[in-house]
Amino acid sequence: MSFTQIKREQLINTDINTIWNFISSPANLRKITPKSMMFKITSNNAKQVMYPGMIISYKVAPLLNIPITWITEITHIRDKSYFVDEQRKGPYTMWHHEHIFEVTKKGVLMKDIITYVVPFG
Repeated sequence: MSFTQIKREQLINTDINTIWNFISSPANLRKITPKSMMFKITSNNAKQVMYPGMIISYKVAPLLNIPITWITEITHIRDKSYFVDEQRKGPYTMWHHEHIFEVTKKGVLMKDIITYVVPFG
């Protein structure tokens, strides 16, 4: 099985409390997801603060505007440092997304490491 890994970094001109409060609320996912994905949270826990073991379900339309169910689990969290979400059901054979936050003198450096396997090899 072959996997793809994407690594990205972005410096955000804010403090760690502000970015963590925003990112740790699943309700804010829609604000940072492209409108073209037609993203909608379908689980009832979107207004909760994320926690290890949290299951979040969505509808997304990544291709041809055909909605599909995507279910992820928050598997690891270290407050104001990082969290990991993993696909439990969805468009990928495997999806593992690490979100890492580092405080710098210029703001918060956000690092994303996404490891995934596309369906059908």
